[in-house]
Amino acid sequence: MTGKIWFVGAGPGDPDLMTVKARKLLEQSGAVLFAGSLVDQAATLYAPDGCEIRDSKDMTLDEMTDWLIAQARQHQTVVRLQTGDPGLYGALIEMTQPLTAAGIEWAVVPGVSSAMASMAAAGETLTLPEVTQTVILTRVAGRTPMPPGEDLESLAAHKTTLCIYLSITLLHKVQAALLAAGWSEDSPILVVQKASWPGEEKIIRGTIRDIKQKCQAEKVGSQAMIVASPTLGAADWPDLIRSKLYDPAFTHRFRKASALTEPDSAEKNAEHNAAHPLENPIA
Repeated sequence: MTGKIWFVGAGPGDPDLMTVKARKLLEQSGAVLFAGSLVDQAATLYAPDGCEIRDSKDMTLDEMTDWLIAQARQHQTVVRLQTGDPGLYGALIEMTQPLTAAGIEWAVVPGVSSAMASMAAAGETLTLPEVTQTVILTRVAGRTPMPPGEDLESLAAHKTTLCIYLSITLLHKVQAALLAAGWSEDSPILVVQKASWPGEEKIIRGTIRDIKQKCQAEKVGSQAMIVASPTLGAADWPDLIRSKLYDPAFTHRFRKASALTEPDSAEKNAEHNAAHPLENPIA
């Protein structure tokens, strides 16, 4: 009989942001392999006494897989604790293929991604009605190349919210790609380092023009999320396009529309863009 291996999302860093299921699995685990270079060790404190705990930061992929298989032959519950969500830049399939081949049962528990944690920390929103309804999670090509058609300039041309992972050391490339895609130098940029990490989180606001200098001044060079979005700073806008779901003129199955009507949304949006050109990514 072999145990089951759980790929658990530890979330962005704060142990309290792990799901209830994630915590329960840690509490009953016989072995935990955690990403020590990214996951705060506090996340392993939920493991019981006697649990075999191993930091994977010095291990190769094959070494991690071998370790997990060996532990699954000794324990009923084995946890691979990963930063954020296991399915996003987490080498999930590379690790699960050998497990399947070895007849080891495995499953995934999702986690809060740093994109969501970063926007929450900054009090920002990923989407706004009639501003953008699309979020792109991506990265800049480094040692890992991007597939054809997924270079940042091409994605930035959509003018939607961009959550850019694993790219803080390539911030100059981010700036160049956004400008090449038609974004203004004055477009807002948000950088959050170690989102949700108690006592270590840094929130840096700037524009495409000055964000690199601001990050250098704050010594932010790792574990940071970059967000470019036309929604940034919306909390300070004098006018917002309201969600149709809560519009008094909107009927849905729980509420009938009232006689009250709102000004035309497109007209309000055009007026806002004219009054606040720097809050929009297009010059």
